Amino acid sequence: MEKLITCFKKRPDAVVRLICFPWAGGGSIHYARWGTVLNSSIEVFGVKLPGRESRAKEPFFKNMQQIVDEVLHLLLPILKEKPFALFGHSFGAFTSYAVADALKKLQNIEPVHIFLSGAPAPYSETRIQAPKRSDLSDDDFLKWLISIGGTPPELLANPEVLNLFLPALKADLHVVENYKCAKPVNAGFSCPVSCFDGKDDIPHDLQAWKAITTGDFNIRMLDGSHFYLKDPGNERIILDYVTRQLELSEMDYF
Repeated sequence: MEKLITCFKKRPDAVVRLICFPWAGGGSIHYARWGTVLNSSIEVFGVKLPGRESRAKEPFFKNMQQIVDEVLHLLLPILKEKPFALFGHSFGAFTSYAVADALKKLQNIEPVHIFLSGAPAPYSETRIQAPKRSDLSDDDFLKWLISIGGTPPELLANPEVLNLFLPALKADLHVVENYKCAKPVNAGFSCPVSCFDGKDDIPHDLQAWKAITTGDFNIRMLDGSHFYLKDPGNERIILDYVTRQLELSEMDYF
């Protein structure tokens, strides 16, 4: 499990686990530190994919199925131990859904809550028609990266760091751009689903996510663009909301 997960604050007595999936090119640290600020009833796992952090020498995954297979192989015993929730931003929203979908279909277990950020439903028309970015030249890719915001200027100005960062980002985008998923005929989940997005980001069809669940469905729009969640004020709003929702799920569970 240590290969896949970063956990800064182990809480063996936690009531629920929050498993967080990175955005394209991202690592596990941003989410792992949430475990140091959330209350003791929540243990936070940041998912660490190949090609970055301590897995830097491993080849990138080429498709979504590889991610799903590894998560289920390494985390299934833990997911059966106690209630869990999933959180993912952008690319991470797609991986969260793909993992949740596989868990439900193969193991008949589901999260107590799914938190999805900065991404349209994978079967929505806006997502299907979105231009592919992973095949762009590095120059054009960087222009697009600058346009969506959220990438530190010092990173963009450092060629050596860019050489490390761009391959992971492009590899993840290749995975998500080639991930195909039909709109569910019947909702596969009964748990609540919450969506977040930046008000200044390109419009995402968040409403389309409602089709995945018969449970409560909510959308929250926060100030900012694609990486709105990096803003400390927005992060506090998200963490307060996540905490409240997981506390409600604890009461329902028991």
